[in-house]
Amino acid sequence: MKNRVQIALIAVSVLTLTAGAAYLRSPQTGADMTRAAAAYLATLTDEQKAVSLMDYDTPKRVGWHFIPMDERKGLQVKHMNEAQRQAAFELLEAALSEAGYGKARTIMAMEGILHELQRTRGGGPIRDPQRYYYTVFGEPSETGRWGLSIEGHHLSLNFVVEKNRVIASTPTFFAANPSVVKDEFPGMPGKGTRVLAKEETIAFELLQSLNAAQRAKAIVADRAPRDIRAAGEAQAPKYEPTGLAYADMNADQQQLIVNLINVYAGNLPEDVCAARLEAIRTAGYDRVFFAWAGADRPGIGHYYLIQGPTFQIEFVNVQPDSAGNPASHIHSVWRDPQGDFAIPVGR
Repeated sequence: MKNRVQIALIAVSVLTLTAGAAYLRSPQTGADMTRAAAAYLATLTDEQKAVSLMDYDTPKRVGWHFIPMDERKGLQVKHMNEAQRQAAFELLEAALSEAGYGKARTIMAMEGILHELQRTRGGGPIRDPQRYYYTVFGEPSETGRWGLSIEGHHLSLNFVVEKNRVIASTPTFFAANPSVVKDEFPGMPGKGTRVLAKEETIAFELLQSLNAAQRAKAIVADRAPRDIRAAGEAQAPKYEPTGLAYADMNADQQQLIVNLINVYAGNLPEDVCAARLEAIRTAGYDRVFFAWAGADRPGIGHYYLIQGPTFQIEFVNVQPDSAGNPASHIHSVWRDPQGDFAIPVGR
């Protein structure tokens, strides 16, 4: 575990998964998560368990956000002892792929950089790598349904497991501030660390490959929105198909958008990733659209939306980072238009 944590803080490149069947295997993530959640809860005192374990049906289960907050639901990593922290991170590791785990741990570590940057610039919100919260909804069991939230600034992971199968894994939110670390900070992610590199670079590569007619369809606004839509809301925003259709791309462009989707899906373990991709294939890639807003080059605010009947990906980079560099503060999310939190739309 210790080695994995060390690797995670530097392993921020994303494993790009193919869309073929080579990586498919029997679902096991739900069983791994159930065991890890039970082991985590077993380390807690009664008082801690009262904070970290809630009823499955509590309204707090669908409350999520990624902004700095004075208080959140759940038990803060800061208030765990070493054994409890290890169990908590093993639960995080069970819920994510190696790439996703690396991103999550690096995002947590980046809070130390934000603390240093804001301290030299006159202060700001609380920044603490241990200010992340664990909440389990319902007792984890092999036969029942239970939920999990792991959340803090710039990270919100939400799951529902039923009979040892992951039946919901959204919203899945990752962010980066700064988008690229430009200075050295002792004991923190090193200079050049770029947590969400492929999420940005592949999208620019796709945009730059478009001809004039394709760009006219893909670029839906001259300015990027200020943030992702419906942040903190229990269900994904409603969009009509907008932008450039997959069917109107050439083969190389279609491969780029598949690669970009795979980067996001690849934050989850192989079986959950495979289920996400299979849902897209079943609904049809011809129903997938790519929309862009804002600048067509880095350093100026930009945004994209990739959507189909079973998923919505949003990426926005418009804010300056904590050192003042423009458009160096990324928010990204994968949501389920059919219903986040295992709650079908309309219920």
